[in-house]
Parts: sequence; C-alpha cells; structure tokens
Amino acid sequence: MFGYVTPLKEELKIHEYTTFKSYYCGLCFHLKKEFGNLPRMVLNYDMTFLALLLDSLSDTPVNTQMKKCLTSPVKKKPIILENEALSYAANINISLVYYKLLDDVLDDRSLKSKLLALTLAPYKKKFSSKIQETNLVIQENLNHLYLLEKEKMFSSIDEICDPFSLIVAHIFKMYPYNISKDSEETRKNLFDFGYALGKWIYMIDALDDLQKDIEQEKFNPLNFLYNKNNLAYPELLIQIKDTVAFTILNCGYNCKYYLDLLPVHKNKELLENIISLGMMDRYTKVISSCHYKEKKTVKE
Repeated sequence: MFGYVTPLKEELKIHEYTTFKSYYCGLCFHLKKEFGNLPRMVLNYDMTFLALLLDSLSDTPVNTQMKKCLTSPVKKKPIILENEALSYAANINISLVYYKLLDDVLDDRSLKSKLLALTLAPYKKKFSSKIQETNLVIQENLNHLYLLEKEKMFSSIDEICDPFSLIVAHIFKMYPYNISKDSEETRKNLFDFGYALGKWIYMIDALDDLQKDIEQEKFNPLNFLYNKNNLAYPELLIQIKDTVAFTILNCGYNCKYYLDLLPVHKNKELLENIISLGMMDRYTKVISSCHYKEKKTVKE
C-alpha cells in the first residue's frame, strides 16, 4: 500500500526534480543512520513525500551535501542530511511497513511477510521516543482495519477507508517538531490533508489490486461492496469505475484544498506538482492498466 505518491517528472523543472531526489536519497541515508543498511530495502516514495511536505512547513534551510552511495559509487549526488522531517519519515517508514507485514501474516499467512516482519522486528528498539504515540495509533487502526476486512463488518467505502485514513492523518498531525505558524488550526489542516491522502492511497491500492484479488479470491473492498452479483472483473470494472473515480478524484481535490491552507515556505511548486499532477497521473495509469486488463480478458 505504498509508493503511489510521486511527482509527474515530465512537468518538473530540473532543479525541482533534483530537490525531490535529494529528499529521497536523504531518506535512504536517514534510514541507514538510524536503523542500519538492511531497513533501507523498505524505502518508498510516500515517505519521501511525507518528509518533503513537513520540511516545507519550516523556513530552516536544508543541509544538502554531495555524496556517493551504493547506487552511485562513482558520481556524487545531492543528499539532504541532518533533517528532522527525514528522521521522522524514516521512523514512520519502518513502523508502517513492520505493522503492515504483521497484518499480512494474519490476513493470508504469507511466509514472505512473516520473514520480512521477523527481519524488521529487532529495529523496533531503535524507534525514536518521539513516535511512541504515533506507533500506537498505527497499531490500533491497522488492527481495526484487519478486523473490518476479515469480518466484513462494514457497509460503505468511507467506513472501510477510515482506519487507514486516520493513520495517515495522525502521522501528519503528530509530527513532533516545530513548524511555521504552529497552532491548533494548522495541525487540524495537517490532519485533514493526511486523511484525504490516506483515503486516496487506500482507494488507489484497492483499484490497482482488484483484478488480482478477484482471480486469487482474496479480499478487496471494491469487490465486496459492489460485486453483489459475482460479476467477472471486466463487467465489474465497467459498473463501478464512475463511482470509484468520483471518490478518488474528490480525495485529490481535498488534498489540494488543504495544501493551500498550510504555511508552506519552500518547495511549493514541487508539492503542487505531486498533488495536482502526480496523483492524477498515477490514477490515470492505474485505471488505464485496468482497461488494458479488461480488453485482454475479453479477448481471451
């Protein structure tokens, strides 16, 4: 359920793309610094965006240095170091992946998930004390989401999206470091932004996995809610695509609305690219992939 929040590279200026990559590489370095080399395997773009937005709410200049790394052992590249937002994102990155893996083990008894969870388990001791309360929120809501999915005790898309939306909302709101114009209103706007983004991610992931989940007879909220007549995937997609598109696009609109309310000091154009263009491009690619699969299935 990670990796969907990315910029539309074709519309970025060169310096904007370089900035995004410096945050991405900076997250990788913070994972190494705070947890070691192995956890760098769970690095993802969504957590890069988390750090980018939170750091943009501060007017403190970033510490960018030219460094080599495993992926670029010869040529140095710009990497952001000693950054509070990246440190927070690194901790949240490990926490989210670890507790999600535990849910995957319960959900489908995945051996791969169990092995990865065991691999990450020792790193819980390295979690920053600043995210203890956030960890509790993540655990509580993932457990709630697991029960809703397992027992199928929900009747609307809003209800099943709520636990993951709350996780992302609290991750943004509970950022433990200072931000510009910090106030109850600003934290509320961060919460609302995160809630909309979390719902968007959950919906995109469900749509992206729909065909695979139907074929493998695995739970998918879209299939459960809208496929009461056991339609084949192509027919179901035709039936639900307008409803799903409305929800996803509305979440994207809300993200842009709340972004405009936040006291952004830097990276504004990059953030707007991700929210207005990158998220729309990701949705378009997912729905286009669905149409491709639909045509292929019909042909067969």
